[in-house]
Amino acid sequence: MRLLVVEDDDRIANDIMTALAAAGYAAEREKDGEEAWFRGDTEDFDAIVLDLGLPSMDGLAVLKRWRAAGRRMPVLVLTARGSWVERVEGIDAGADDYLAKPFRMEELLARLRAIIRRSAGQAAPVLVNGPVTLDPRQMKVTVNGVPVHLSPQEYRLLSYLLHHAGRVVPQLELTEHLYAQDYERESNAIEVLVGRLRRKLGVDLIETRRGFGYFVAEAKS
Repeated sequence: MRLLVVEDDDRIANDIMTALAAAGYAAEREKDGEEAWFRGDTEDFDAIVLDLGLPSMDGLAVLKRWRAAGRRMPVLVLTARGSWVERVEGIDAGADDYLAKPFRMEELLARLRAIIRRSAGQAAPVLVNGPVTLDPRQMKVTVNGVPVHLSPQEYRLLSYLLHHAGRVVPQLELTEHLYAQDYERESNAIEVLVGRLRRKLGVDLIETRRGFGYFVAEAKS
């Protein structure tokens, strides 16, 4: 999952980036409102952590412009503004959730997991598809109850495909959502990654649709 952190406070931003990396996310940062608006308007992110007090353009204005342009990525607003009026204003502007500073990093991660799940139409906190189970809280994957050790990229790939089960995911989309913008990778990186993941899972979960991408069937209830 590829996330954007928009925060001008270096200490807070570094803490968030460290926590997101440890939780298996590919996170990038912007500290300027105008730059954040442009990237959110032209690039695809699975979620955005957005501070309201930003230089160049206030976070609330950034959010309103994204929503007016039809950008639907989930947004978690972070702010030191604690009044209920400001919280209501942020949610009415299109925020999916709101977290006031100071906050616990565990809560931020939990709220991010929740808005990403809702954005993908997933209600349960644990993703189950046939014999495969992925628990985002513990970053734990099992097959028929047996733990499977995955690399960070393999985990991100499986998580993205499970969140988007039921539709074909193009290879370019996977590349954009699995890796940070400045990450160097080979042209066949996704194919190699899918091959490794299939071998580790040992089950027929990921289908290849030649010329289109990869497909995981929607989980049966």
